[in-house]
Amino acid sequence: MHVLLHMAERDGPATSEELARAMRTNPVVVRRVMAGLRAKGLARSAKGHGGGWTLSRDLKTVTLRDVHEALGCPSLLAIGNRDDAPDCLVEQAVNAALGRAFDEAEALLLERFGAVTLAEISADFHARLAARPAAERRDPAHVC
Repeated sequence: MHVLLHMAERDGPATSEELARAMRTNPVVVRRVMAGLRAKGLARSAKGHGGGWTLSRDLKTVTLRDVHEALGCPSLLAIGNRDDAPDCLVEQAVNAALGRAFDEAEALLLERFGAVTLAEISADFHARLAARPAAERRDPAHVC
């Protein structure tokens, strides 16, 4: 989401190197993420001089869920079931209860992700930027 919103602030294509600087990461990481976004039709790339990454869809049509799915549906929860003692009946009972709760929580998160567009997040960013004193505003493509 972060990289897509940075791209939305640009007038033209953004290279992996430029996006990596804005994201404070390595261009290889950006290319890996962008490949998934391109495969799902959220971004496109052009090679050569003047090339780079651009958005394929209007931010109003892209939801947090779209991005989540484009990235391969990574786990939404940092915690999970234990598997230290798979034969332990207590562990099995705890895992069953937690598993149901995790599934319900993930379903709720995905439902909410489907209701939030990147345009809404972009509008929030612009409101935050406008609230800053003019002297503190920097190039919106690089505000982090």
